[in-house]
Amino acid sequence: MLRTITSKLLLVLSLSVFSINFSFAQEGHEAHHESKEATHEEEKFDIGQMIMHHISDSHEWEFAHGLTLPLPVILYTKENGLEIFSSARFTEGHGVYNGYINNHEHIHRLNPQGGLDEEVHVWDLSITKNVASMLLSAIILILLMSTVAKSFAKNRGKAPKGIQSFIEPIIFFIRDEVVKPNIGAKYENYLPYLLTLFFFILINNLLGLIPGGANLTGNITITLFLAVITFIITHINANKHYWLHLVKPEGVPTLMLPLMWVVEIAGVFMKPMSLTIRLFANITAGHIIILSLLGLIFIFKSFAVGGVVTLFTLFMNAIELLVAFLQAFIFTLLTSMYIGSAIEEHHEADHGH
Repeated sequence: MLRTITSKLLLVLSLSVFSINFSFAQEGHEAHHESKEATHEEEKFDIGQMIMHHISDSHEWEFAHGLTLPLPVILYTKENGLEIFSSARFTEGHGVYNGYINNHEHIHRLNPQGGLDEEVHVWDLSITKNVASMLLSAIILILLMSTVAKSFAKNRGKAPKGIQSFIEPIIFFIRDEVVKPNIGAKYENYLPYLLTLFFFILINNLLGLIPGGANLTGNITITLFLAVITFIITHINANKHYWLHLVKPEGVPTLMLPLMWVVEIAGVFMKPMSLTIRLFANITAGHIIILSLLGLIFIFKSFAVGGVVTLFTLFMNAIELLVAFLQAFIFTLLTSMYIGSAIEEHHEADHGH
């Protein structure tokens, strides 16, 4: 069941991200597509450009300087239909290919005069770095959970072995300490989604820490989509007491109801926004700090600075490893709390008070 839910969730994520023309691409990335000057003059190191280049999405996956994986560019226009080609074509053409221009990772159609054709809307359905990383994490997640499920069935009643011995305690911890206490008796209906959510975020957080890894959970499009899924699941399953509380909170005078409606509605939408921003901001901030520290080496060009920066960077990586687990836990915990508050029976709420 968990594998089925995992596959469905990641399929929805994939199709959704495919349809989005990523607007959070790096500023200053245009220099990456320009040819080197014949004079080979040493360019001044731009730490801001370097940071934005590494944390933002791209139509190619650069693992290290000089080691780049071209990705499929998939474009659709009403005039030309569907067009598919490698992002290497843009690199070879200095950002221009077949009447299209890749301008700061936003692809536009060119008019006969060489300018941007504003009348032609280009649907960018490309497999970008973030999409490729998401598909990779989906494969890892499915293989990981399939292996654990088979190992669990094989070793039923015995001590866990191999990867099962590491994953199984995490699954039981999320179930017993997060999902059960917050959702209650109906927790089994939501456990597959919450486990998938936790491990999807965790895997992508960890992949983002690998040199050359994509900053998927640091992309607000992804975190917003995860929060929207939680929002939909919460309100589809919400009971009448949840909706009545929004319309007529207990103990509130009738004259105050219009004000309370505003407060309650704002609170409903603030929950997914808090999920979105918390994960996005924490993951992105960690990457920026590490990249800023590494940038100091290229700014000062000193062995002494390099040694100190390396120590701080190793320390920050250890902190980010902790944050990777912590943010996955917090997102799952808050999701459990939101679902639990929406399906909580009225007599249970009274008994709790």
